[in-house]
Amino acid sequence: MKTSYSNHDQEQFARSLQTLSEGGSNQALVEETLRNAAVLIDKEMFEELYELVEDYDRAGIFQDGPWENPRKLQPKLVAGSFKIDGNYSVFEVLSELRLLAIAKGECQHETMKPEEAKDLLTTIMALNLEMIFPPETEEARISQTKEQKRGILLFQFLANKLSLASLAPTFVNEIDRLTSQRPIMVNRIVEMIGYAKNLMKDSDLSPEGRASIERYIDSMSGPTSLSKRSIETEDYLTQFHALSQAEKVSEADEFANIMRDTGIVSPMHAELVRDLAQKEEAELLTIALDLTEKGEANLNEHFPIVKEMITLAIHRSTCQSLYGLARMLERGVLSSPPVIPGLERITELELLPEVEAVLLAARKDTSDVTAVGLLLSGIISVLGQPLGIGQGLNPTCQSARGISLWSQHDPGYLLELLARACRDGEVDMMFEGFEINSSLLSGGLAPDLHTELDPVSLVLVPHLDRIYDDMMKRCALRGEDGHKWVNPSFYGQWISKEFSSCIQPVTGAVADYEAFAKLFYATHHPEFNGGHQLIYPNPVGIFVTTANADLLGLHAISIQRIAADLSGEMRVYFYNPNNDSGQNWGQGIRSTVRNHGEEEGEASLPFDQFLSRVYAFHYNPNEMGNLEEVDLSLVERVTDLAKNSWGHTYQWVDLKNPFLL
Repeated sequence: MKTSYSNHDQEQFARSLQTLSEGGSNQALVEETLRNAAVLIDKEMFEELYELVEDYDRAGIFQDGPWENPRKLQPKLVAGSFKIDGNYSVFEVLSELRLLAIAKGECQHETMKPEEAKDLLTTIMALNLEMIFPPETEEARISQTKEQKRGILLFQFLANKLSLASLAPTFVNEIDRLTSQRPIMVNRIVEMIGYAKNLMKDSDLSPEGRASIERYIDSMSGPTSLSKRSIETEDYLTQFHALSQAEKVSEADEFANIMRDTGIVSPMHAELVRDLAQKEEAELLTIALDLTEKGEANLNEHFPIVKEMITLAIHRSTCQSLYGLARMLERGVLSSPPVIPGLERITELELLPEVEAVLLAARKDTSDVTAVGLLLSGIISVLGQPLGIGQGLNPTCQSARGISLWSQHDPGYLLELLARACRDGEVDMMFEGFEINSSLLSGGLAPDLHTELDPVSLVLVPHLDRIYDDMMKRCALRGEDGHKWVNPSFYGQWISKEFSSCIQPVTGAVADYEAFAKLFYATHHPEFNGGHQLIYPNPVGIFVTTANADLLGLHAISIQRIAADLSGEMRVYFYNPNNDSGQNWGQGIRSTVRNHGEEEGEASLPFDQFLSRVYAFHYNPNEMGNLEEVDLSLVERVTDLAKNSWGHTYQWVDLKNPFLL
């Protein structure tokens, strides 16, 4: 690194670093140093800051903070530092410049190699392309905060130092990973595809990278030559109907293929399907939706209601629900007796003004769809993609889990709950002989709901959240985990009443973990439970840990099934309401969403790795094997993973010898 200073501001920063080095970890000195760094940042003097990387790292600017060890940095948290006031944005700038110096071999760091730094930096940049390519609008300029401007300046500096073409593989892989989970809400994915267009301008972009990005751009704008050159919908449809029948089939097939391949739907695809439905061209509609024989049979059997749903709910602004419609027909949901009456009731409802306002406020463009149409589009997505439901930025995993379970196994009940919430502004459930009405409750885990949710969740979650919270409060003094009683009452008859938790509610200690782990093996692993498979999703409580295996908190998920993958490894396939289920939980434990036999929306882990993060589960005692047949070495492996991750936060007690901690 260079050591000569070319201007006053850089010299000032260098002097403050020297003082900090000599004065030790003094908060006042750190604050002064950060102020001097902020001056350089705001004057766009990143080259000057970059020259001083070794100096400020050695001076201890990151000491005792989240940026201290570069190996522990979380790429997904970077963007948040540029959204809040204070010194976070300054620390983030200095941290990324340090990564750049390590990656380029201009700064040595004992915990990280250049290749590791480059990989980490590439991931960070790929996740923040909106800062490399900010929108050039008056609104963006006016609303841009000082912290956001720092982020934009930083990432544009990094882009000049590193080839943008090198981001393409990481960026496309990230989009691949997110789309493979088939979420209902795809706003973030669509944004990322929009930013990916900018990478196409780089002459160094490989042919493979260019083809991958073009594939996603086509999924949003239209994959066919006709759709690409047609600006107006009317113009496109006129030209479409002038095609021969064989050409129409080819056109519809191209739209269907890219939708099924990526899970992303273009507005023009929605317009085509609307037109085909209106003209009752069932054969072409079948092709445009890429339906199998089962889906085609469901379409033909229920064509009038499908046509009505398309007319009301499938528009340019709700085009993504087209994928849900295709999956809904494949699942044969309309053949469930309560579903069609339930859908008809929804379309005839007079929505409460507050419900209508919530639905319309959550969407940027609603000029082509009514509030009922929005709600119906959400129902289509939920019934078609029950594992695509997410909790968004809300602590409402239990509610999302409920909507997912009912959409899979009791869609009629889900539609009944939804109708009540929309028409009456309330939902009620029975708990141990008492009726709990959501309209009489306040609070909940998410009293201020973050609204980037699917329409069904927007309407239902506030009611479900309050009811679940009230049920838990009624169990607070029972001396056992309240989920034991709440889950069967809240979710329904599918949930086994037998329950096990490794945490003692009164003491908060981990108790008799060996017996807990053995019980999970004996009730869930096919080799120990007599080969019994799950019939319904099983609600499970897990410890969420960071990439360093540190405890983040508790979370609610559902086990969907347990099976061997193609390599013969036994895996747990589960539904995670988080927006992204492919997470690094430390200790080499990475939940995967593809390539290990996962079905759409599932995440999976090897059995032992999954169990190492479980703290509570329900089980069926009639489908349980002999506990003594569970090999102790399996339990020891799981116990080791647990103790050396979230277990650091808890006291461990052996019930056979309660004084042995």
